[in-house]
Amino acid sequence: MEDQENPKILQIPDQNLQKKHQMMLERLSNRHQTRLETRKLDSTDSTTSTFLSRFNDSKNSIISQLQTTTDPSRLTVISDAISTLEKLVAENSYSLPSYEVRSSLRTISDLKQNLENLSAQLIPRKKFSFKSKPTRTQTQSQILQNDVVSTPNETELKFNFPVRESPGFRDKQNEVLFQDFKCSEIGEFTLSGLDSCEVRLVGCVNALFFNKLKGCKVYAAPVTGSILIEEVEDCVLVLASHQIRIHFAKRCDFYLRVRSRPIIEDCNGVRFGPYCLNYEGIEEDLEAAGLIEETGQWGNVDDFKWLRAVQSPNWSVLPEEERVGTVDLADLGCGNDAS
Repeated sequence: MEDQENPKILQIPDQNLQKKHQMMLERLSNRHQTRLETRKLDSTDSTTSTFLSRFNDSKNSIISQLQTTTDPSRLTVISDAISTLEKLVAENSYSLPSYEVRSSLRTISDLKQNLENLSAQLIPRKKFSFKSKPTRTQTQSQILQNDVVSTPNETELKFNFPVRESPGFRDKQNEVLFQDFKCSEIGEFTLSGLDSCEVRLVGCVNALFFNKLKGCKVYAAPVTGSILIEEVEDCVLVLASHQIRIHFAKRCDFYLRVRSRPIIEDCNGVRFGPYCLNYEGIEEDLEAAGLIEETGQWGNVDDFKWLRAVQSPNWSVLPEEERVGTVDLADLGCGNDAS
């Protein structure tokens, strides 16, 4: 009876008040999101600014040394400084804008070239000569380990990194070629003019040059410096290096371990996967080359001829089901006793 005499009053919400409340919540949410984005941009700008400051200080120091050095013993110091600068770019590449990375890599490439020019001025280049060493029984007649020649008048590659007089395999067809760099004085090695060949390289070397390869398979041990590639077609290349630059490649698969982003130019139909080579002693070689850590940079390719923000159509990541898997040189028949 009391409820009937004093009925409860139902409050009907004010729709205008609800709308105002919702609009207020949206404004607060948008304001919060804007603050987060601003902080993120400020953080990115701060990281880029810090990197550029360190990079430019190191670059200017190296340029000064290149311009004033007359003592050949200082070349190693300059080379180490360039390597440290390259490492700085690799360590910050994930957090930097792509154009800053490309610009930095071009600067490093120019510094290396200037160091090469200075080295040629201060230290006359000696011709290569191979020391005689005991031969062992060749169990695979196809492996042409001793078929290494030197061409004095090799033309320069189009990206201005000369092949010079380095030893290497040149002008071969349908052959299996093997070279062991362990206990060797070879610092640079060239593969040029090869057609339908399989190349197996073990032991560390300072630099590799590739020019005019067609339908080849190349399995290479770690490289302590750079790998430069030009005019390769329908090839499979398994490579590890601090820096890899690829020019004029068509329909090739690259399996890489690399400290900085791979660079491609004028390429199409190229695919990338992780380094997959194995042989006895490879862990020691990776350690010696400073490549023991997998950085994942093999899938972070820079196409210098593709400036749009969207993915370049000239390269792609190899689907896992299409990758070759681990390549063990012992299974290929070259063995661990090859010399």
